[in-house]
Amino acid sequence: MTGPLKGIRIVEFAGLGPGPFCGMMLADHGAKVIRIDRPGAALDPRDPLSRNRTSIVLDMKNPEALKVARDLCKSADGLIEGYRPGVMERLGLGPDVLLADNPKLVYGRMTGWGQFGPYAQAAGHDINYIALSGVLHTVGRAGEKPVPPVNYVGDFGGGGMMLAFGMASALLHAARTGEGQVIDCAMTDGSAVLAAMTWGFFGSGRLKDEPGVNLLDTGAHFYDTYTCSDGKFISIGSIEPQFYALLREKTGLDKDPAFDAQMDPSQWGPLKDKLAALFATKTRDEWCAIMEMTDVCFAPVLSLAEAPQHPHNVERETFLTVGGVVQPAPAPRYSATVNDTPRAAPKCGADAEALLAGLGYDAAAIAALRDGGAVA
Repeated sequence: MTGPLKGIRIVEFAGLGPGPFCGMMLADHGAKVIRIDRPGAALDPRDPLSRNRTSIVLDMKNPEALKVARDLCKSADGLIEGYRPGVMERLGLGPDVLLADNPKLVYGRMTGWGQFGPYAQAAGHDINYIALSGVLHTVGRAGEKPVPPVNYVGDFGGGGMMLAFGMASALLHAARTGEGQVIDCAMTDGSAVLAAMTWGFFGSGRLKDEPGVNLLDTGAHFYDTYTCSDGKFISIGSIEPQFYALLREKTGLDKDPAFDAQMDPSQWGPLKDKLAALFATKTRDEWCAIMEMTDVCFAPVLSLAEAPQHPHNVERETFLTVGGVVQPAPAPRYSATVNDTPRAAPKCGADAEALLAGLGYDAAAIAALRDGGAVA
């Protein structure tokens, strides 16, 4: 793999969602990520979260498999695990053991609630983590119940992406000082950080503690989505005065004095009704012809099938085909190092012999591990 993380070696204990997303991020940017899969597992070549991996299957109930896992970590720069607190310690692979083996190791721990706290041992999912951090409360329309933003904010933004940032930061520290450390990445913490601007607005009195009535949460008429005559949607984000003036000009509302009250929340409802009626008179494509690529702050709301075909995304190669399906391309981009085109997820265990040989295991030892069920 090429990229700014070329030469970095990461061991990933297979999990779900945010852990694999962190592994994908690091692998996309050049790290060699060795995934320890469970017996019977299968990686889908169409799954972006499992791309760019090297795979070995270990039965973690087998003491010899645990020894192999420990050996892999001795030569690694980093580790990713997403088990409940205490599981890795019970396996004999906790931070005290592995950092004693390898003092430079960056030990990344991905959980929903964190390594400590009253909820630490409870099960949960994205919706629960962002509920506890206050984020879910802010997503939704006025008078309606909160709307989960899929699992973007907890699992991936506040979880996997936050851990990838933490791993990269700690790897820099280890390179300078030789000191490894443990990263306690909790989706509750991470989602709270993603809402930093919201907390800032709330703390300064510029945001009401209720959804759907504020500047960026569909309260304002100039920051929302609207339905077009063909049932498709457009997005408007005309916050700044000059962008709002252009919106009025492009829609023919510059002569309606009611729209002078842009920042008067008491007028947002009636103005939104006027905009909704207007946008319903034309198709999405007709509105694109009027406002796309202008300073209105406008974009069509594209479906998953449509987005890869949009000219902007095509020119930037925002999407590519891996494993026979469309996937997001690695991001961000660099001027000096170019990320490789991602490889589809491997077959589970496909790289076991090469990895074991690289650790110094000879053919007889590898055969014994297979015969004993440690390596599937």
